[in-house]
Amino acid sequence: MRRGTRFWKIGLLCLPVVLLCACSDQSDAEVKAAAEFQPARVSVMTVQPEAVTVYDELPGRVSAFRTAEIRAQVSGIIQKKLFEEGAFVEAGTPLFQIDPAPFSADADAAVAVLARADAELLNAKVKFERAELLSAQKVTSDEAFNNATATLAQAKASVAEAKANLARRKLELSYATIRSPISGIIGQSFMSEGGLASSSATSSLAVVQQIDQVYVDVRQSSMSLEDLRNTASGAGTGNPEELPVRIRTITGKPYGHAGKILFSDMSIDSATGSLGIRILVPNPEEQLLPGMFIRAMVPRDVYGAALLVPQEAVTRDLAGTPELIIVGADKTGARRTVELGPLVEGKYLVKSGLAAGETIVVQGQDRVQNGQPVEPSPSHSTSEKQS
Repeated sequence: MRRGTRFWKIGLLCLPVVLLCACSDQSDAEVKAAAEFQPARVSVMTVQPEAVTVYDELPGRVSAFRTAEIRAQVSGIIQKKLFEEGAFVEAGTPLFQIDPAPFSADADAAVAVLARADAELLNAKVKFERAELLSAQKVTSDEAFNNATATLAQAKASVAEAKANLARRKLELSYATIRSPISGIIGQSFMSEGGLASSSATSSLAVVQQIDQVYVDVRQSSMSLEDLRNTASGAGTGNPEELPVRIRTITGKPYGHAGKILFSDMSIDSATGSLGIRILVPNPEEQLLPGMFIRAMVPRDVYGAALLVPQEAVTRDLAGTPELIIVGADKTGARRTVELGPLVEGKYLVKSGLAAGETIVVQGQDRVQNGQPVEPSPSHSTSEKQS
């Protein structure tokens, strides 16, 4: 009897819990049903076709357009350094002055040798004219006339040799002033006053670099070479060298001038499977310096009418398949599987599964079920602001 009473008491205690659970299930069902019919607030955008160029972002290194290593062509003691390090120098600007005294003395000696040769030539001419006159009168022998002719020829050769030697000595004297062969920025001086400059030295005295335009050398996969050529044809040029190349600094900031491709290597690196590409980039503000690392955006594909969607608009199912929520004319949302292409400045290029003019949900996808009404508002996504 006591046992039965105990069961009744337990039943009475459990009854409120059962009733509470039943009420809770009913309440959840009502909330879910209400949510299905209540429009979900979402941000949307209408997709329109646009021209897009897809780039390969490649690391590259800057090198000077022209580089001149300043070397001595004659040996001697440096008297003066005639430039400021880091300054711009014009072609022909004096940079170093080697002691000119030895070369000036050699030039003076060469002048004296030429004067003596001229005097000997004058004497030989007089003797030749006399021998020629006597030979015509049959007064002298043929041997004397031949000797006079040979002496005149030797005198002329001596004069020519003396003139060449003088020109050489003057050239050496001019080499005592070392000048810049190109216009550009001159760097650090590796020789100071009093140092011995040698014409046979392997090291340079200074380096001048022309950087009003620079080269950017990058390496690209050999598999992209055909894409690069196809891109040039798609852009209407047919020549990869006419494709503009966008430049970004190492921090990712865009550079204000576009470059152009000059050439690609004719051979593939067997170790890496890549080929070298040289890009010519204007550098009027001298922001790009030799040795600097940058990033080059080399065109890979050109689309005349591509469909781009913000990166945050794309969701994925449990299998990782990309999806978009399409808003129909009846303002209901429906999930649709799409095929994505490359990511272009924060936006995915949609290859298939989306038509031009359709409206997609950019923000609020988690609040939308298939067939659920939506309350759309224009999107102001991060990707759209960046573009």
